[in-house]
Parts: sequence; structure tokens; C-alpha cells
Amino acid sequence: MSTHTSLVSEKAQILIDKEDKYGAHNYHPLPVVLERGEGIFVWDVDGKRYFDFLSSYSAVNQGHCHPRIINALKTQAEKLTLTSRAFHNNLLGEAEEFMAKLFGFDKVLMMNSGVEAVETAMKLTRKWAYTVKGIETDKAKILFAKGNFHGRTLSVISASNDPSSRVGFGPFISGVGSIPYNDLNALKEALENDPNIAGFIVEPIQGEAGVVVPDAGYLAGVAALCKAYNVLFVADEIQTGIARTGRMLATCGNCNCSNNNRCEQKADIKPDILILGKALSGGVFPVSAVLANDHIMLTIKPGEHGSTFGGNPLACAVAIEALKVVIDENLAENAEKMGQLFREGLEKIAERNRLITLVRGKGLLNAIVIDSDEDSELAWNICLEFRDNGLLAKPTHGNKIRLAPPLVINEAQVQEALDIIEKSLNAFL
Repeated sequence: MSTHTSLVSEKAQILIDKEDKYGAHNYHPLPVVLERGEGIFVWDVDGKRYFDFLSSYSAVNQGHCHPRIINALKTQAEKLTLTSRAFHNNLLGEAEEFMAKLFGFDKVLMMNSGVEAVETAMKLTRKWAYTVKGIETDKAKILFAKGNFHGRTLSVISASNDPSSRVGFGPFISGVGSIPYNDLNALKEALENDPNIAGFIVEPIQGEAGVVVPDAGYLAGVAALCKAYNVLFVADEIQTGIARTGRMLATCGNCNCSNNNRCEQKADIKPDILILGKALSGGVFPVSAVLANDHIMLTIKPGEHGSTFGGNPLACAVAIEALKVVIDENLAENAEKMGQLFREGLEKIAERNRLITLVRGKGLLNAIVIDSDEDSELAWNICLEFRDNGLLAKPTHGNKIRLAPPLVINEAQVQEALDIIEKSLNAFL
């Protein structure tokens, strides 16, 4: 059994203590202080190199500090950074057109953070419900899946069943409800029994819940039920989108795309509203977007929603280049191939090490479930051992460890990471 203790250098501890003294205590980071990143690697303040197997929660799919994205940022930063939406800028239409055509929607509404985009989708869903579906004013309801994570604003946590997100923050907003994830019967029953349901917001794969992958056909079933009951199917692809799962979008999972880099979803599983963020900028700048067709998007009129920074020229330049990198470097295809290789390696480790009870994932969004209770510290201690051996990951929901490297990883690096994972797990036998 490992007798691992969480030791950091004096230099790192000084910086950690400074955060602790002057910053809010709203996170529980792994004790490592990073100062540089390149590709799939990050370096701490003492110069030690690590494999990054969190990718800033899938924000750096293109790899840390990708030179093309950084160059786009620098070039635009020297020209114009912000105009607000009081005026037009020369890049907003370009970015909107690029995203609309790439993902197959009429319109794009750019925001900044992921949760802002979820809030935008919620407002858009309600506005559509009143102006198009004809639901009585203030009666519209939005369904979510249990076990979800869409952010931490008050309206979003109103639909959460995670105590750490909810306790001490009530009262919560009305007009939201939740049903079990990966349960088409529950969705059908809810839609049959309540004509005031406007939309169903769901993650194609539940990342924060521990990379929970639904049954084959679930998303197609969701789309079909929503269409049958005139309810909007809203896909939160903030974490699963932009090639993370081996397709440009995870909602492409059942559609046999001929080109992994393009969104060629079959019409019967395409969401009505698509939410993107994180890797939309390659982790370089806060950018998010909500995409929908005209009959939905144009229900919101001037002055009814917006953001000072949303759609700023700097964000537009970065987002366009970040998406082009994904396409040009075939990152969806690489995520599919390397993800398969990685899961096969994890399964072999699980055969030799009883601590892994389950391997799950898709593309390069993967997780292992550790043989312990959710309130155990075992997974946390394993991640400390990973760190000491040169790999960074973090537990979620206590006993699940998410493993999601940047999509630029190659076969040799996958094997080296697997060796580190097995060595670290063996220390606890």
C-alpha cells in the first residue's frame, strides 16, 4: 500500500498559500502549481513536466498554447479587442458564418463562458415556447437530466441534484425539472403528462458525473421524442464538442459521418439548439456559442439578451483559428484512434489491477471507476501518485478519475501515460 504524502516544494507552497490567503475557497485544486504548457504537457514552477490528462476540462483539445491560435490572438490584440455590441466589428459576421456553416445551423449567438451559453439556451427555449409553441406566459418548463453539470449559476443549479452545487444557495427558480439520464421511458412519460415542457437540455455524455456514456440510440430517441411532442432538444456540448469524443460533435455519435471533421448529422438526431464552449477557443480565451435555426433564434429581439464581451473581435479571431486547427490537424480522427488505443490499455491494466472496476468513455473523454466509496480519499490519493509520477488528473464524484488529454497526443505518448497510470495504481495494492 502506498504511504504517499502530498509534498510540494517550498516555492510551490508559497504560491499555494498566497491563493489560500487572498482567494476565495471555491475550488479544491490538486497541489501542483503550473506555469507553462505546450501540446499535451505542462510544467510546474520547479520545472517538472507532466502529462496533462484533464485538458482544463476539455478546453485545450488543440493542445496548450497552440502556435496558430496564439498567433491569431496576438495579431488581433494589436488591432482591436472590444467594441461592445453597440457597434458592428469586422470579425463577428465572419465567425458566425464559419460556425453556422460548419455545424449546420442558421444562426449563432456568441457569449463568453459555458454557463452563460447554457443560460442563453434556457432563455431562448422559454422565448420560443411563448412565441412559437404558444405556452401560456410564465408556464414554460425546461427538463434536465439528473446527474447533470451545466455550470453553477442560480438558474442552472436549480436543475442540479448535486448537494455541493445546491446546499446553501436556495431558493431556486421555478420552471425546471429533472428526469433520469439515459432513460427514454422517463422522458416520454414527462412529455406525455405536461404540455408546458418547452425543452430538454442534456449532455450527450455526462462528463462531471464521471464520463457516463448513454446507451446506443439514446440521443436519437431523445430527438425523436422531442420532435413528436414539439419540445426543443438542447444539446450541451461544452465539454463533449469540438472533436473530444472522436467526432466534431458527440451528437454525431449515431450518424456514420463520412467526414469526422464536419458536422454531418442525420436530420433525425440533430439538436434544435447546440451549446458550445471550452475548446471553441483552444483554451486561449473565454468563448462560447449557442447555435439554432431562424425559427428559434429570431424569437429573441434586440435588447432582450446580450453581453458586453460576447462576440468581441478577439474572441472571433481566436475561435475561427481554433476550429480551423481541429479541422486541419484531423483531431477528431486522432481522438477516435487514440481513444480506442487508450481504453484498450486501461482495460488491460484493469485485468491486472483490481482497483479499477470499470473503464468507460468515448474518443479521448474517458474515466476509470475506482473500487472505493464515493466519500473515500483513495481516488484523490491515486491522483497525487499520478502527479508524483508525471501525470495530472483529478477525481470527480469521489471515486471516478477522468482521463482526457489534449487531442494532439500520439501513440507513443498514450503508451507512456498508460505506464504511469499502471505504476501509480500498483502502488496502492
